[in-house]
Amino acid sequence: MRTRTPRLLAVSLAAGMLLAACGSSGSASNTAATGASGAASAGAVGGTTGPSGSITVLTNRTDLDKDGTLAGYAKKFNEKYPNVAVTFQSITDYEGEVKTRMTTDKYGDVLLIPNSISVADYPKFFTSLGSLDDLKSKYRYVAGAAIDGQVYGLAQNGNAVGYVYNKQVWQAAGVTSAPTSPDAFIAALQAIKSKTTATPLYTNYKDGWPLTKWTDALGTASCDGDAKNKLAKDAAPWAKGKDLNVADTILFQAVNQKLTEADPTTTNWENSKTLLGSGQIGAMWLGSWAVTQMQDAAKKAGKSADDIGFRPFPTQVGGQFCAQNGPDYLQAINKNSKNQEAAKAWISWFTDESGYAASQGSIPTSIAGALPDTLKEFTDLKVKLVELNPAPANQVGLVDKIDKSSEIGLYSPDYRQKLVDVARGAAPGTLDSFLADLNKKWADAQATAGS
Repeated sequence: MRTRTPRLLAVSLAAGMLLAACGSSGSASNTAATGASGAASAGAVGGTTGPSGSITVLTNRTDLDKDGTLAGYAKKFNEKYPNVAVTFQSITDYEGEVKTRMTTDKYGDVLLIPNSISVADYPKFFTSLGSLDDLKSKYRYVAGAAIDGQVYGLAQNGNAVGYVYNKQVWQAAGVTSAPTSPDAFIAALQAIKSKTTATPLYTNYKDGWPLTKWTDALGTASCDGDAKNKLAKDAAPWAKGKDLNVADTILFQAVNQKLTEADPTTTNWENSKTLLGSGQIGAMWLGSWAVTQMQDAAKKAGKSADDIGFRPFPTQVGGQFCAQNGPDYLQAINKNSKNQEAAKAWISWFTDESGYAASQGSIPTSIAGALPDTLKEFTDLKVKLVELNPAPANQVGLVDKIDKSSEIGLYSPDYRQKLVDVARGAAPGTLDSFLADLNKKWADAQATAGS
């Protein structure tokens, strides 16, 4: 994938989260792409000057590694920088494994910043890519990756949040327009259950990381770019009507009313793509990055890519849909890398020249780039894209600190897995008691976190 959920939405390094688009088993693969010299480590070749050396690039995209796409990018990179040898390490359990590696200085030369790292800690691990003043006129999302005026990460691409859905399933259920309220969304899922054989909504409970995407309701339900920052002063983020309450209530009701997979403990991310693409699943709450993956799955299942659509969260503010628009994984340079110039050349080229964002149907990091066709429905529905604002200088890392202290894990799958367990009767409690407990934990942590 990855994903992103957004890097500016990070929690502390100790918090765990599995935001990877390609599984969670913990295996990794290695693909090496050498420069034009064919050497494992390159120096000047034929008098050519510029970056040289060998860099290791860590990625969560195991699928693009296996099918040779990453090697193709390296080959094109070498047309411009022939003296840099690029080796990819694709990691299935990206969050877990890279977090462990980062307890040492051996975490590649270029990597995707794990969600478990607080923005406040970026300077401890990464090299500055330039000043915020210089980069903000050229790239989206840089403000959220900046500390003391220096930017430490550039997004691979950006994503709007919403739900990927199978148009044929929804049409068969008689739902032809985008639901504008939570009640209308649940009613649509009920129609899918009663009129088709498809699973209306798939949680991907077992893989875990897809459940964290429900936190992207922050700023989406309220259409407020300060939604996350307000958590620092809000003692009850799960109170009725607030963004997190709205998202978790929809998820709870869907599970409780048996509108999701029968046994969530057996879900499988990779298989879910095929299920949605072939019409056996109605919808999944993810990011716009997922559309192309589902379209590919539809084609492999003998269906049409046009069967896959993407709609906004079922809430409106003043009659308008809104959707959080944030960065996917941020690319960064290990501050311990011996090949800083080569690493920076890779990030610059990948961001500006690789065409990766367009290939993924994602929002380009470059401000000059156009929105992808995958967001056509958003354009037609006049969805307002909301980019979360970085924390004020006196609150940098505060929400992350409160979250860590509360042991909730806004960007960890654990608490929503517990929510699903309560909703399906596998754990005691009710929706109200569960949300009340979250509010208490948050308020207690807030009281001791300097807020």
